[in-house]
Amino acid sequence: MKHPFTPKPGSKIHLKDYDPDFRGDYDKAAAVAETAKLQEKIEKLQERLYAESKQALLIVLQAMDAGGKDGTIRKVFEGINPQGVRVTSFKVPSPEELAHDFLWRVHQHAPPKGYIGIFNRSHYEQVLVVRVNELEPKEIWKKHYDQINHFEQLLADTGTRVVKFFLHISKDEQKKRLEERLKNPEKHWKFSMGDLPVRERWDEYIKAYEDALSRCNTDYAPWQIVPANYKWYRDLVVTKTIFQMLEDMNPAYPPPEPDLDKVVIPD
Repeated sequence: MKHPFTPKPGSKIHLKDYDPDFRGDYDKAAAVAETAKLQEKIEKLQERLYAESKQALLIVLQAMDAGGKDGTIRKVFEGINPQGVRVTSFKVPSPEELAHDFLWRVHQHAPPKGYIGIFNRSHYEQVLVVRVNELEPKEIWKKHYDQINHFEQLLADTGTRVVKFFLHISKDEQKKRLEERLKNPEKHWKFSMGDLPVRERWDEYIKAYEDALSRCNTDYAPWQIVPANYKWYRDLVVTKTIFQMLEDMNPAYPPPEPDLDKVVIPD
């Protein structure tokens, strides 16, 4: 999908140049209606992908806290057969995971042939959280950009299409969403005191994201910078991009067994 938020591979990205309020010529009703139509098409393409079992699609979702990763997964894949979709949420690494290279735990969750895999956070935390919180020295984490590119190249070379979405919200919108979590008892579970010190380092995280988006935006694993202040427009952009990627992959049903026209089902 080509829109104003698809950066050219190799270009230097400055997030101030991308408006998180952007919603094109859409209003909410039009966007919701178009999203629903695209979801119907995705459902059919996903069935073909699962039946063919020769390709896979990996979707990476990254955002600042309250950026809408969970909501995007719920809305975009609403009504999609869960049999062919796997969602992985990456939390703080376990002691076993820390005993391996940072991609070890990630590679295990790459989608098998026939599946759509969704990463809620991902290997990019290694150049975001690790960098900002100085969990590794710079001479270590700066090597991760090339390692990530090599990993994504490996996936692409072996039949997995990769697309990455940065859900771009403003600092004011984040404050609004965090306040909503505090006001609504049903959303208290989503609020973490740990979100506050992260918010205080907003500018540092934005700089880390800009470097990740710039250095790991490739033809084989492109980033999409999704304006996400309006959730309904965010859902449309993500849904349309996924539809166009699946359409380009063009999965096909496998050929039937011979002589099916002669089969008689016994009583």
